[in-house]
Amino acid sequence: MVQAVINIDENTNRVLNIVKAKFGLKDKSHAINIVVNEYEENFLEPQLRPEYKNKLAKIMKAKHLSRAEFEKKV
Repeated sequence: MVQAVINIDENTNRVLNIVKAKFGLKDKSHAINIVVNEYEENFLEPQLRPEYKNKLAKIMKAKHLSRAEFEKKV
């Protein structure tokens, strides 16, 4: 486990206190972990999320045309 001394503004402190109270956490480090995990799930590397994998599998199963076939049809 890494320990760090951080400087946060008053608004960030309030948000962390709200997260801490909402989830019944012991300290703000747990609240920071929850916020970071939520950010990771929603914003980082969405192509690795299960929903994306399902969508990609559907795309791969669909019928596709080669460029030559497409040009013939158009």
